[in-house]
Amino acid sequence: MAGRQTMMQWQRKGQAVAWIGVGLSLGLSLGIPPQGDLPEVLPRAAAQEVSPPQGRQRVDPRQLWRQVYERLPDFPLENQYISAETGEVDPENTLASRLISYHLYVKNRLPMFRLDWKLTLADYLGVLEELDESAYPGNGVLQENPMVGDREILSQLNRQQREELIEVLVTLFNPNYHNIQGPTRQTTPQATPPPPRTPVGPPPLPQSGDADLLKL
Repeated sequence: MAGRQTMMQWQRKGQAVAWIGVGLSLGLSLGIPPQGDLPEVLPRAAAQEVSPPQGRQRVDPRQLWRQVYERLPDFPLENQYISAETGEVDPENTLASRLISYHLYVKNRLPMFRLDWKLTLADYLGVLEELDESAYPGNGVLQENPMVGDREILSQLNRQQREELIEVLVTLFNPNYHNIQGPTRQTTPQATPPPPRTPVGPPPLPQSGDADLLKL
């Protein structure tokens, strides 16, 4: 009797294993991963999305203003404003940092293209959109809103200085900017006409009747 029960238990285990095998085969054929793999697969995929691709450096806009002054040492700092929190001068609140913050966070413009920076400078020049004093970077952080002073300084830049500023900003956010522009179109020089051929040998002797041709 005990032997018969033992045999029935083995048969049930064998059937259960068979059904598990059928279920796994069906799931794999449908592209469904085994349940035991899910806890490992999902975190691994999420980690791949969070981590940046190899070779790509993260850009921190809050620190790029330092590089602006490294490349343009004559660009006005305008960091004499007093912090509303500490009551002391905030040397890191510069014109370049406020310009970048206005471009990125107030106007939500792309930092990798020249046209977007030209639009931002057009705001400061008063030819595109009006600057909003309540939303301008530094409002509420500094005791004095720097908007008026920043607009006055940027409006005094000549065209060449504005182009240099835009060039620096674009290449800081997009170091490969010049590489993706493609080769510049060059004009093909016109071919110079070949020199006239010099006849080889002595000139031909005059023939009878050649003098009559001079009368025409």
